[in-house]
Amino acid sequence: MTNASTTIDPSVVQSRILQSASLAAEASKEIHDDDDMDTEDGGDDGNIEQPTFAKLSAMADRGGRVEYRRVRCPKHRYTPLRQDWEQILMPLVQFLKLQVRFNTKTRSIEMKTSPHTIDTGALQKGADFCSAYMLGFEVQDAVALLRLDDLFVESFNVDDVKMLKGDHLSRAVGRIAGQDGKTRFAIENATRCRIVVADTRIHMLGSYANIRLARNAICDLILGAPPGKVYNNMRNVAKRMSERY
Repeated sequence: MTNASTTIDPSVVQSRILQSASLAAEASKEIHDDDDMDTEDGGDDGNIEQPTFAKLSAMADRGGRVEYRRVRCPKHRYTPLRQDWEQILMPLVQFLKLQVRFNTKTRSIEMKTSPHTIDTGALQKGADFCSAYMLGFEVQDAVALLRLDDLFVESFNVDDVKMLKGDHLSRAVGRIAGQDGKTRFAIENATRCRIVVADTRIHMLGSYANIRLARNAICDLILGAPPGKVYNNMRNVAKRMSERY
């Protein structure tokens, strides 16, 4: 072998087994002969169909184990639940393929997986959907948790922001709601969130970034900011979000 044939270019990945020209020619001839024989024997190798496997159901993924969830119904949501039961049942049964019932003794919604359940996270989604409804959200708003993966529910107490008692607490809740709910609706429309004011608890449903904007506005109201200033901020937020989308 000459020096030129043994020189290795560091910029090119090469085999470290060096052969003379005659041995390399013999090796390449043997490879071509093997390829020809494979073509004659194999026939249509390129048309072989790849095996397809069916998606595992939620029960098969858990080794045949049935999973349960139970969501308790508060007293003040019992009557709305009776009125909206069909609307709650339809997405759980038809969309998530869960088995659902309402236990009148414990006053709770009980769900479990079935052989028809495909999505492994269907049970948790169903539990989140029912929990959001129990917190006070409408069915049309809570059902978005089943369709979108980037939605969350965040809850906090007014006392978590500032320790208020008596009339001061009542005024803080009144500032959040506004006259006829005007302030709450303004925050909802500007941040694309849904807000529920339940006594001193605040529940928010939306994406992470939108919940942060709504939480900042509500905290400002609790701390005593005038609603006019919050309206101004919400107007700027709505303008930025419309430009973004």
